[in-house]
Amino acid sequence: MRNILEIQKQLLPDLTEVLKKRYTILHQIMLSEVVGRRTLASSLHMTERVLRAETDLLKAQGLLEIDHVGMRVSEAGYELLERLEPIAKELFGLSLLEEQIRQMYNLRKVVVVPGDSDSSPLARRELGRAGAKALLGIMGDEDIIAVTGGTTIAEVAEQLTTPPTGPIRGGWFVPARGGLGESMEMQANTIASTMARKVGAQYRLLHVPDLLSNHAYESLHQDQSVQEIVSIIRKSRIIIHGIGNANEMARRRRLEQEIINEIRAEGAVAESFGYYFNEDGIVVHKMLTLGLRLEDIKRTEIVLAIAGGSSKATAIQAVLRFGHEDILVTDEAAANIIVSNS
Repeated sequence: MRNILEIQKQLLPDLTEVLKKRYTILHQIMLSEVVGRRTLASSLHMTERVLRAETDLLKAQGLLEIDHVGMRVSEAGYELLERLEPIAKELFGLSLLEEQIRQMYNLRKVVVVPGDSDSSPLARRELGRAGAKALLGIMGDEDIIAVTGGTTIAEVAEQLTTPPTGPIRGGWFVPARGGLGESMEMQANTIASTMARKVGAQYRLLHVPDLLSNHAYESLHQDQSVQEIVSIIRKSRIIIHGIGNANEMARRRRLEQEIINEIRAEGAVAESFGYYFNEDGIVVHKMLTLGLRLEDIKRTEIVLAIAGGSSKATAIQAVLRFGHEDILVTDEAAANIIVSNS
C-alpha cells in the first residue's frame, strides 16, 4: 500500500491532495454527525464556495445527505470511510508515527488519530471513537475490565457500541479506583456503568472517595462489601485509563499545598491510577486509595492508555517509560512531540 501511494504522489500529486481534502471533509462531517456548511467551512479553514463544490460532489456520489438541518454522512459514506482509514493513515503520515512509537516503547499496538485534542472538540471525539474501537477489539466474554475516570475515558464510553458479535456475556466493568468528587459524567463509577450498558455486560461500583485519610482507609479496608468489590477490581484482565498532567491532577484532587509542593519537588510530570511519575517513568508519589495497586497493574494482561493533546505529550511519554502499557491511543499533536523528544 505504501509503495502504491508513493508512486501516486510522484505521478499524480494533485490527485493525492484531492483525496486528502475529500477524506477530511467526509471524516469531519462524520464526527460532527450533523453540521452546517458555514460551520464546517470555518473549522476546515475553507471558503464556503469551495466547500459547496466538494460537498455537492460527495452528495452526487451518494456519500452525503444534505437537508435543511445540515449535512450528514450516508451509510455508503460510513462504509467508504471505514475502507479508506488505513489509506488515510498512510497519506497523513499517521502510520509512520504509530510504528515509530510502537517500536520505541515495545507496545503491542499504537493508534494515532488526526488533530490536537487540546484545541479541537472533533479531535477529542475521534480520540474517544478510536479508544472505543480499540477496546472492542480486545475484550470478550467473562472479562473483567477496570476503567478510570476523566473526560477522555468518558468520551470513550459515549462512543462505545455493542460488539458486532453481540453482547459481552459474563463480562464485568468496574471502576479502577474511587471518585474524585467531580461531575458525575467524569466519575469512574459512571463510566463503568455506561460502558457496561453499551456492550451488554454487568458492572459493580466502588462508592468511596479516591483520596483517603489513614483512618478512613483502615476503616473502609475492613468493610466486607468494599473488600468484595476491590477483590474483583484486582482480578481485571483489561485496564483502560487516561493520563493526566501531574500539576493538573493534584489541583483536581484538591491536595494540600504542602503535598503539591512535594510532588513538584520530586519532578512529577504525569499522573495515572493515583500514581505520580517523573519524566523517566519512575513513581515518585502515590495516593492512599482503594482499588488498583501498582502490582495489580504490572500483572494485568492488557493495559490500554487513551490520552491526547500537545499539553499531555510529556505526561504520556512518562507513563510509556513506566513500561507496563500494551496499547496506546493518542492524537497527532501528542505523537509528534513524543517522537521528536525520544
